[in-house]
Amino acid sequence: MWDKYFKYFAFFYKNIGNKMFLMVGLNFLVGVLDGFGLVMFLPLLQYAEDSDMASSTEMGDLNFLLEGFEFVGVEITIYSVLGVLLVFFLLKGLVKYIETNYRSIVQNEFITSIRLEAVNHLANYNYKAFSKTDQGWIINTLTGEIGKISSASNSYFLMLQSIIMILVYSVLAFLANPQFSILVIIGGISSNFVFNYFNKKTLIASRNITREGNAFQGYLSQKVTFFKYLKATGSMDVFSSKIKQKLLNINKNNIKIGHYFAILNSLREPLVMLVVVLVILISVGFLDLSMGLIILSLLFFYRALTFLMSFQTYYNSLLTSGGALENLDLYFQKFTEGRDGLNGGVKFTSFDSQIAIESLCFSYDKKNVLENVTLSIPKNSSIAFVGESGSGKTTLTNLICGLMPYEKGTIKIDGIELSNFDIVSYQKRIGYITQEPVIFSDTFFNNVTFWAVKNEHNLLKFWNAVEKANIASYIKECENLEDTDLGDSGSMLSGGQKQRVSIARELFKSVDILIMDEATSALDSETEKVIQENIESLKGEYTLIVIAHRLSTIKNLDQVALFSKGRIIGIDNFQKLVSASPKFMEMINLQSVTENHKNI
Repeated sequence: MWDKYFKYFAFFYKNIGNKMFLMVGLNFLVGVLDGFGLVMFLPLLQYAEDSDMASSTEMGDLNFLLEGFEFVGVEITIYSVLGVLLVFFLLKGLVKYIETNYRSIVQNEFITSIRLEAVNHLANYNYKAFSKTDQGWIINTLTGEIGKISSASNSYFLMLQSIIMILVYSVLAFLANPQFSILVIIGGISSNFVFNYFNKKTLIASRNITREGNAFQGYLSQKVTFFKYLKATGSMDVFSSKIKQKLLNINKNNIKIGHYFAILNSLREPLVMLVVVLVILISVGFLDLSMGLIILSLLFFYRALTFLMSFQTYYNSLLTSGGALENLDLYFQKFTEGRDGLNGGVKFTSFDSQIAIESLCFSYDKKNVLENVTLSIPKNSSIAFVGESGSGKTTLTNLICGLMPYEKGTIKIDGIELSNFDIVSYQKRIGYITQEPVIFSDTFFNNVTFWAVKNEHNLLKFWNAVEKANIASYIKECENLEDTDLGDSGSMLSGGQKQRVSIARELFKSVDILIMDEATSALDSETEKVIQENIESLKGEYTLIVIAHRLSTIKNLDQVALFSKGRIIGIDNFQKLVSASPKFMEMINLQSVTENHKNI
């Protein structure tokens, strides 16, 4: 039993630390002050029967409070007792304010730190692990699940407060009347079995909500991504029904949790009163206990039992988010295990000589993707990687970018092993243009400059970059110029314009290495020609690595590396590789790059 409670303590303590003990201390002080205030009611009740306040008052081991009056030389009267009672409750109110305010601060700091840690884990996650991870799960964890953690933290802190109050009132009740206290404790423990049954049911429902929520986020993301396809093929209703089913499953489990919570909430006070009534009957009928001590103990135990029921309610509420807590633990564990493996200490400042790759090997899910690849790419030269799908060209590019650690062989930049570099400083010198252009829902300026400060220097750099990318004339035609909003993911732009904006972004960064990954394969012939001119104009200014599907775009590059089954089977300039490689010739024929390849 303690394991299930302790695992939540371990989770919160890991993220909050010793602040939890200060909250416990404040709660303890609130309980003690409240208890001492309640003790003062007994002399007042006795005064109602006997106006002689100086007479002995039965308060068990708590008589030290009345003895304190004599110690400080204060006469025990109704006024002095009322005054002390008021002081205790005023102090309790002050401490309660400090505790509640501090708990709010700690809780908000905790949620903020959790969100930041989750985002940082994603930023440091290696690409290989990311490619095998369900993106719906990631999105659901970072949004919905962390939102539930906020509710869970509030429930846990209130649950912790209830435990402290139960202990304080139980000890005070025991000091006043041990026999009565033992009976109430037995009754309280017995009522706990009722709550445990519904708590287990709640945790199961919570886990189901988390699982269905992950699936829902995944399907929703795919619906947005593949909206055009689903719409054009009349498949939207089928796919929407899958999303609808996930939502119905989530709703079903939420209703279950609400049902269990309603039962527990409605049972709380009746169970308290049932325990109290039975204990009073036993105390008066069989133990012949003093009614004054019974009333005092009853005050304490009514409070203790109320907090016991509150504890069960808060614990049930915590279990409502139990699936989210387990999910977040799994998230942190998985993302810690999948941290980037390449991250040395050498700061990368500039690319001066060459990229030297020797005997490089890489496997994915125990399948060899690259085998003994050796290659040299001089600074400011241009090279194309070509080959059938799955031949290893994209994997090699990913390794050059430092996206994944390699198993055997070396990649050296200016003679220094890639793993020795601070990988982020190296990657900042890389420009990457993909088949599907990355366009953010923002302005031209922010898309190209990546939200750089809009000053005179950056504005000049912006216009230089868009001129080189052949998109400046279009921007100048827009009413708001560089401040024109591009719509959701660049919906206001054509495919070619998106590609040119993405090229401009990489040029703005003043990179050394520019990678174009199938950058023209999704474009029409006219737009492809424009992008081809862009590539031609960049030769000699950057080290160009082009992954090419359309071979017409690479005819004038310095080198072409032909890949097949994870190996480089030919490397030369375009014309010489045509003559030397029948496989490359076959690829050209299939694409009809020229009307007559014999004239190449």
